[in-house]
Amino acid sequence: MIAVVKNLKKTLLYLLVFTVLFVSNAAMAISVSSVSTTPLPRFSVVIDAGHGGVDSGCVGSLGVYERDINLNIAQKLGNLLNTLGITVTYTRTNADGLYGTFASGHKMRDMRAREAIIKEANANLVVSIHLNSYTNEQAHGAQVFYKIDSDVSQEFGQQLQDIFREKVEGSRAESMPGDFYILNCSSTPGVLVECGFLSNPAEEAKLITSEYQEQIAYTIMCGIVGYFGLTAE
Repeated sequence: MIAVVKNLKKTLLYLLVFTVLFVSNAAMAISVSSVSTTPLPRFSVVIDAGHGGVDSGCVGSLGVYERDINLNIAQKLGNLLNTLGITVTYTRTNADGLYGTFASGHKMRDMRAREAIIKEANANLVVSIHLNSYTNEQAHGAQVFYKIDSDVSQEFGQQLQDIFREKVEGSRAESMPGDFYILNCSSTPGVLVECGFLSNPAEEAKLITSEYQEQIAYTIMCGIVGYFGLTAE
């Protein structure tokens, strides 16, 4: 009888240990599973280098084409964002336009191709890079234009304009609403950045340098990481 009791106690003890281990392992499995399936935050940006191909944009007094400087700044910006783990989609990566064969209606084909890229990317933000020009050579300064009827775009646009004033001498004080196809063609928040005036000889001399293009790209990058709630040195 004593032996039976001892065996029963031993059996109950084994069952207790097994139950504790089973419950503990199950809880651990649930915990590990929940951690492994939680996605990390991901951010993505479409960078649009304005113009391209036969559409050179404005031309400086030194014969510099806007399309080429736009592309340089766009690629420098993309490289900076990539180092922060932000996904970048470019509308163009070379000097060509997106219209295919040059013929009547090439501008609209180009814009619709950019629209398709933006919609397919399903990004968090669109940033279009441009340069300005005006009949008065004294006109100068980078200015941000935001998507009309978009509070998010307006807020980001002014934040970015404030950063330009801080980091790029001569930048304008206020961002402005911009009725541009590249901003209106999708529901994605966006801004168009006029990075300076090619019609201003002093500003043109800076815009053609790699160092100044890097400064512009870095300034825009600071605005983007702030928009995403990230930090950058």
